[in-house]
Amino acid sequence: MGIRLARQEDLPIINEIYNQAVRQRFCTAHLEPVSMEEQEKWFTSHDPESFPVFVAANHQGVAGWVSLGPYRMGRQALAHVAEVSYYVDEQHRGEGTGNRLMEHAIRVASQFGFSVLIAILLNKNPASIGLLEKFGFERWGAMPGIALIDGQEADHLYYGLKL
Repeated sequence: MGIRLARQEDLPIINEIYNQAVRQRFCTAHLEPVSMEEQEKWFTSHDPESFPVFVAANHQGVAGWVSLGPYRMGRQALAHVAEVSYYVDEQHRGEGTGNRLMEHAIRVASQFGFSVLIAILLNKNPASIGLLEKFGFERWGAMPGIALIDGQEADHLYYGLKL
């Protein structure tokens, strides 16, 4: 499986993979599926020269994606910080796709001018926490109980990695 820049034609599967996470709960703070229109706006905001989106793909299609996005857009003192987001198709979990995507994001981040990666997630997502910690991310902060999903509170966690 190779990692490449995402293309416009990948957007339907990128959206489906993201919406799998929405339906699973506690993998994102969205409670309703994201429309293709919303996902297109998100994708357009990720200029491949500054805030790329990558997909893990093979002859069978896209198995997951990772993005380097702005953190506090417009704040010049934070221009070297990227928010990393990653999602794996439920049919490909446990195959190492998340590992390959994270390795790639860390490897190329400096080429885009980033020296710090931030991941923002919910504490009820142990798989994601495990992936981040495996790659050296540390818990830098928490906002206790601020997310409310299906009547359950969850902490919003901030993990960081200085490259």
